[in-house]
Amino acid sequence: MTIPPNRIDQLLSRFAEIEARLASGTLEGEAFVAASRDYAELEPVARAAGEVRAMRAEIAELSALTNDPEMAILAGEELTALRERLPEAERRLAIAMLPRDAADARPAMLEIRAGTGGEEAALFAADLYRMYERFAAEQGWRVEPVSISASDIGGYKEVVANIAGSGVFAKLKFESGVHRVQRVPETESGGRIHTSAATVAVLPEPDEVDVRIEDKDLKIDVYRASGAGGQHVNTTDSAVRITHLPTGTVVTCQDGRSQHKNKDKAMQVLRARLYEAQRDAAQGAEAEARKAMVGSGDRSERIRTYNFPQGRVTDHRIGLTLHKLPEILAGPGLGELVAALTAEDEAKRLASLDN
Repeated sequence: MTIPPNRIDQLLSRFAEIEARLASGTLEGEAFVAASRDYAELEPVARAAGEVRAMRAEIAELSALTNDPEMAILAGEELTALRERLPEAERRLAIAMLPRDAADARPAMLEIRAGTGGEEAALFAADLYRMYERFAAEQGWRVEPVSISASDIGGYKEVVANIAGSGVFAKLKFESGVHRVQRVPETESGGRIHTSAATVAVLPEPDEVDVRIEDKDLKIDVYRASGAGGQHVNTTDSAVRITHLPTGTVVTCQDGRSQHKNKDKAMQVLRARLYEAQRDAAQGAEAEARKAMVGSGDRSERIRTYNFPQGRVTDHRIGLTLHKLPEILAGPGLGELVAALTAEDEAKRLASLDN
């Protein structure tokens, strides 16, 4: 995809203007924050645009030199090398210029629930949670559990956590869906392979101004929390269940010992779910077309299989199989899957611009 020179000039001019405003020292408060945000968003685009403009200018200069017999050979070699490198530089610029999901830079709410498979599914849900914890640690993100419902043998029936850091939603948004595991459970005496599943949902976390929730629209119930196997049972009514009456969305939180903290965490989850519903409704057909490139992200859709006997992980949306199951579950190996899904999304969106 060739970006017109005037478009590159506009980008670089806009970036220079923002840079000058920040350097002037005259911006304060919200104006400074807004300019800093614009600078951070535009900087990688401007860097890619500057590279393309410089390469095009050098190609033009070298092309002129080929008319000189003495310079033609030397200029011709450099010209060939530059012309080979230019398409990749233009591709990087085109990717940098793609419209960004406004939620990409936000923290995210991670929800994992055990699906079919009983206790084995709960153990797998715990494995997935640890995988995301380790991946987050490698990225320098902070993971804070919001609500955990443990199973009797150490798995998770359900776990909800907040992940905060730079670009969390951008890297994790394609993780939503059904994750399937094929392995011999520890409780299986006959050595038979079982198939279990867990669902993952990754929701961008909104600011309070993004979602307005009226008190009159909430039904809040408090009750006594219960733990796995009858353990860790609270003796006070600290668990909280919040029902959003207009949508019927229900959120419960009993992880903390404080009713106030449980209510705050439940509201955090509720806000994220309502924000995601608003995004889905607003984005409409365009979002559906984009999501179809790497799967809809719907929690009912099987997106990935973890096969323990063969040590492989297959992402069904892009047909990618990696024989790196231990590295992926350990966290760092997940980055290769994330990068492949992101690249596929970018490639499809670039192709749609050319059509």
